[in-house]
Amino acid sequence: MADRILVFYGSYRIDRMGIRLADYIVAGLRARGDDAELIDAKAVGLPMLDRMYKEHAPGSAPPAMEALAAKIRGADAFVFVVGEYNWGMQPGLKNLTDHFLEEWFWRPAAIASYSAGRLAGARSNTAWHGTLSEMGMVVISSTLTVGPISQALNEAAEPTGDAGKALDHTFPRFADDLAWWTEAAKAQRARQAPPY
Repeated sequence: MADRILVFYGSYRIDRMGIRLADYIVAGLRARGDDAELIDAKAVGLPMLDRMYKEHAPGSAPPAMEALAAKIRGADAFVFVVGEYNWGMQPGLKNLTDHFLEEWFWRPAAIASYSAGRLAGARSNTAWHGTLSEMGMVVISSTLTVGPISQALNEAAEPTGDAGKALDHTFPRFADDLAWWTEAAKAQRARQAPPY
């Protein structure tokens, strides 16, 4: 049975290039046989956090939040495609993740970062690691860092140049690491109920 993997992306900019990396990852996971789906924070359009999903009475959460909660609960693993704004996180994706908590528990997460420059969003990548861990996910050690994003992937999310070759070279290990932890988490959840 295919692993159900949600790939989260969070830029709200008009000329966003990180969507290329999100599309590349979705395509790469699907080519491996996974059931991968892109969750675009801008398209979901949750408001700035006022109430978490769990703070709504059952059945009263906004429809987009309710639908996303069901998808998160049904996923086996997550990939977060993160950009870097002034050494930090993109607010759109952070806002989306903060609407949920228990829904994330006991599943692995992977981080892929990008930027327009050569540092490839590495500082944001590091910031997300602690946040996702605090939210109950097991963050895998393999990461992707892609930059400059415009030189790594074209508009069709196809690798280009040396940066694209580097991405193609590192993606299989990234995906293998996520698959290993996904299988481990699924097996443990089937063997024993989570402690809380």
